[in-house]
Amino acid sequence: MSMEAHTITKQFTTTQQLKYWLFLPQGYDQEQQKNWPLILYLHGIGSRGDDLEMLKKNGIPKIVQTYEDFPFIAIAPLCPMYTRWSNHIEILGALLDGIADKYKVDEDRVYVTGLSMGGFGTWHMALAYPHRFAAIAPICGGGKKYLGFPERTCEFRHLPIWVFHGTQDKIVPIEESVCMVEALKACDGKVRFTVYPNGTHDVWTETYDNPELYTWFLQHQRTNK
Repeated sequence: MSMEAHTITKQFTTTQQLKYWLFLPQGYDQEQQKNWPLILYLHGIGSRGDDLEMLKKNGIPKIVQTYEDFPFIAIAPLCPMYTRWSNHIEILGALLDGIADKYKVDEDRVYVTGLSMGGFGTWHMALAYPHRFAAIAPICGGGKKYLGFPERTCEFRHLPIWVFHGTQDKIVPIEESVCMVEALKACDGKVRFTVYPNGTHDVWTETYDNPELYTWFLQHQRTNK
């Protein structure tokens, strides 16, 4: 089991660069013929900047330090200061391509999850790459304020989606998630919604600590390519 720091650089209309953590599960090197499921994790706004160590405080980078048998390859990129994940959709796609080329990834079991700003980013990744993922799990995010949501939500209605939000969230109101869930339900989307009745903004700690989330991910494989 190992977690290493890396950097990806890619030129689009402008050159973008993201630092990221890469986690390889226990047994990765021993099981030569096995392809592994992959989780892309998108952090929240408070971790932006240039310090990868900040990412270890929350979410998947925190979990892999204590979950001895975490059964996924995990990548956790770092969003530069003064930007959002919506500014980096292309390089995130390139990051997924690069990891799939270099490592033993089961490309039918690729998942994306994120918290707060990363929850918004999770929705954006689903819209940008609707046939790339097997399932997504946005936490205290949403889409009501952003171009394309919720009007284009039905473009990824085939995706299994598990949404999490707290009713007492004063940073990202629960209505941000509600509008996405309702839009998906209106077009027969595969959506599950967990509402924390007394949850404030940080519902991600309880969510990522829950083994049921990872069991749920592993129940899903990509069906629409």
